[in-house]
Amino acid sequence: MSDPIRTFRHFRDVPDTLWRWSNFSPAEIACRGTSQLKLHPEALDKLQALRDRLGKPLNIRSAYRSPQHNRAVGGAPRSKHMEGTAFDIVMSNHDPATFEAAARAVGFLGFGFYPRSGFIHVDLGPARTWGERFPARATAFAIETPTVREVLAQSRTLKGTGAAGVATLGAAGVEVAQEVLAEAQGAILPLVPYLDTLRWVFVALALAGIAVAVWARVDDWRKGRR
Repeated sequence: MSDPIRTFRHFRDVPDTLWRWSNFSPAEIACRGTSQLKLHPEALDKLQALRDRLGKPLNIRSAYRSPQHNRAVGGAPRSKHMEGTAFDIVMSNHDPATFEAAARAVGFLGFGFYPRSGFIHVDLGPARTWGERFPARATAFAIETPTVREVLAQSRTLKGTGAAGVATLGAAGVEVAQEVLAEAQGAILPLVPYLDTLRWVFVALALAGIAVAVWARVDDWRKGRR
């Protein structure tokens, strides 16, 4: 006997003992307009199976919709979203062809393709397909894209491309100059009366170098080169 389908006035009302889908939360599945939730265990089991099969997060754009919210967003009058058996999933971190194959393998039957909006609709059926499939991609996405902080020496800025490169190299030059002066103090004794002033000049230059280095890293990040 299958688990019963239950409706909750708010996703926070779902008991922890009923929620067994480890990669999802009631808030993700709930109606975006009303926070209501229709808990459909069979559909959620397939969603979790799809997540396990793909091995990477599923970004859910829309899951359950209350009838009033479905009307408000222009959904189909008999949309499967109102039954809690449909999910719109963003393709930004998935290869659409691989995603479709995996979704069919775990038992989803209805497929809607929305390449302009960047998502695929899947539901429990009946079996049908609509929309234009995503164009083929030259390379599929990796199983996971690791989050790795870039080493400054490998940064675009340190390769001298643009003003950011000059700024970063200048900051490094200040540090080198300080070391050279420290070793050569014996040769510049006539400048001893001015060393205190020079020290503050170098401190100011060092701070300026740090500032431009930070700016350069922000410049890298903005250009998506991290």
